[in-house]
Amino acid sequence: MKFFYVFHAKRLKQMTLILVAAFFTAMFMFMETTIHLPVFSTKDAPKALYKGEKGVALTFNIGWGDEKAEPILDLLKKEKVTSATFFLSGSWAESHPDIVERIAKSGYEIGILGYNYEDYTELEEDKIRQDLARAQTAFAKLNIKDIKYVRPPTGHFDKKTLAAAKQLGYTVVHWSLDSKDWTNPGTDKIIQKVLEAENGEIVLMHASDSVKQTSKALPSIINGFKKEQLELVTISEMMANANATAEEIN
Repeated sequence: MKFFYVFHAKRLKQMTLILVAAFFTAMFMFMETTIHLPVFSTKDAPKALYKGEKGVALTFNIGWGDEKAEPILDLLKKEKVTSATFFLSGSWAESHPDIVERIAKSGYEIGILGYNYEDYTELEEDKIRQDLARAQTAFAKLNIKDIKYVRPPTGHFDKKTLAAAKQLGYTVVHWSLDSKDWTNPGTDKIIQKVLEAENGEIVLMHASDSVKQTSKALPSIINGFKKEQLELVTISEMMANANATAEEIN
């Protein structure tokens, strides 16, 4: 009989440990999916914004090309999309002032995609700052004011990038969903991928000449979001009066 009680005591202890572990695991997962860090964190560790809370932000990178930006703008106008964010390289903006003006007059938000197409992780902090400052000057000459956000040209960044951007008054914006439209995988695949977006998603798309299927995919994407009652917003609209998820960079 003693063996009987010892055996069950051990089993009870094991079950208790399993339940406690399961409880803390569930609590951790719940906190991870519900707690959002503010965009401007008070912690010392650098962070980049990659997700919001409400709405879906379609973001378009333009670093080069003459042919695809305007058809995409035409499509957005036709579909009555009033909120989108365009990350433009300073060198491209200088060469296409009329398109930049059109983007601004359409009410779309403009962010900086650096000046030159360089991998910021391969540059020293002062070189990153110089590239961003050069882009800043280019947009100022085009009368584009109140730019808040920066996206590194290649999408790669580190603490140096975050520090340089912060010093110039910008927040680095990444993305939570990559459409991979630049690989031209097929219109249906782009549509399917983007429509996986949920509330708070920042979607990466492109309007450079490398994309051949984006404008064809956009009508179905926009109509899909309407059916799901997901509002299209700019990055600033997404961040206004809402929490944001920030990514710590080691």
